[in-house]
Amino acid sequence: MSETFDVAVIGAGPGGYVAAIRCAQLGLNTVCIDEWKNPKGKASLGGTCLNVGCIPSKALLESSENYFQIKHKVSVHGIATENVSVDVPVMIVRKDKIVTTFTAGITSLFKKNKVKSIHGRGTLLQREPSANAWQIKVDDNGNTEIIQAKHVIVATGSVPRSLPFTPIDNDLVLDNAGALALTEVPKRLGVIGAGVIGLEMGSVWRRLGAEVTILEAMPGFLMAADEQIAKEAKSIFAKEPGLQINTGINIKSIKVSNSDVVVNYSDSNNQEQVLEVDKLIVAIGRIPNTMGLGVSENGLSLDERGFIVVDQYCRTNLTNVYAVGDVVRGPMLAHKASEEGVVVAEMIAHSEKGQASENEAVDFNTIPWVIYTAPEIAWVGKNEQELRAAGIAYKVGQFPFIANGRARAMGETSGFVKILADEKTDRVLGVHMIGPHVSELISEAVMAMKFSASSQDIACIVHAHPSLSEVFHEAALGVDKRALHI
Repeated sequence: MSETFDVAVIGAGPGGYVAAIRCAQLGLNTVCIDEWKNPKGKASLGGTCLNVGCIPSKALLESSENYFQIKHKVSVHGIATENVSVDVPVMIVRKDKIVTTFTAGITSLFKKNKVKSIHGRGTLLQREPSANAWQIKVDDNGNTEIIQAKHVIVATGSVPRSLPFTPIDNDLVLDNAGALALTEVPKRLGVIGAGVIGLEMGSVWRRLGAEVTILEAMPGFLMAADEQIAKEAKSIFAKEPGLQINTGINIKSIKVSNSDVVVNYSDSNNQEQVLEVDKLIVAIGRIPNTMGLGVSENGLSLDERGFIVVDQYCRTNLTNVYAVGDVVRGPMLAHKASEEGVVVAEMIAHSEKGQASENEAVDFNTIPWVIYTAPEIAWVGKNEQELRAAGIAYKVGQFPFIANGRARAMGETSGFVKILADEKTDRVLGVHMIGPHVSELISEAVMAMKFSASSQDIACIVHAHPSLSEVFHEAALGVDKRALHI
């Protein structure tokens, strides 16, 4: 007889493993099914984010930034360096060790919280109307077992979108996994896509010495960001040696030889261009992963883009089946997936106890976005173009890092913080940042917006001096034209 659980989670990425742990904390008998294997062929929890995404990319970004700082910037501090070099294989080993440590950490968390972990692909079997539980087939390279669960949380994430005429071989044409596994710095690196992945991967290898050319199909740069932030970012990046960003391009063909890749494209002026590179990263977005899930067999609703259709509480059209993370609507962000996982876990626990759920739906307007370039870019809430399109009257406060003592001492003075507040109520509607460590500073903005703060509320808070957070404080003062240090 198959083993029976209260909850089965399919997928062990940030949405899945967090949902599984929270279910177990709430007293639900929980199993998490995941098929990810590391390069050694061993099961590895954590999904794309931990294995080939968020964590390893930040490890390489940190390593490459340290190298760049030592080679190009520390001399102004009176620090002399000679014969600085980089050992890429050692850098990759460090990255891999961090990944292994965290994947093992999730295994330990599962044991601590009594979450059962099963390796393999989970498929929802067709359910009879009279059945009181879902049957899930778990296939691990032909070794199958059937389990049962009353509730199912789908957290299967997303996969890289590929170009139709060029397969990913992770030798010359790379996806994010291949870009994180290079063992030497390519002399010429091409990147198709100027989104988060493209910019971050381009940043890693540019800092280490590659000549990087980014090709973006959209007519503008970083069009999801506030237009002023995007303009500032492009201006800063354009001054960086070894980096070229071309927007409004149209890829015509990609030819792969034994040693290089040739990209034929038309530019924004419809002029034919040719780019020859040693390696090409394809970073044109990600698509929801529903392959092998049992979608058609069970009538699970998908939208026109392939995302599982859910309501505001992540409930699908199937009884007791929920979906979270990249496989559903909303931003493809790890922290968004985790938050949805918690909401669903608590909702299931309430239903099992016969209690009405008091959970709030995840508010996408207070989900922060971060791009870990140098300088970093971060935002939360509405940008100026969105507010104008919606006809919302607003006021703006802005303050540059160049006028901040801590930023000056660090030698990182590029960028600014901008706060958008409702013209009548003064409630903060959006915060946009580009500058040093704004990935950390944005959390104060998220908290302010979560508690419906006004710009005056932020202006009344004492910020430590000297600190980068003072830029946020001065921007809040600037909403009412009373910034003190500019």
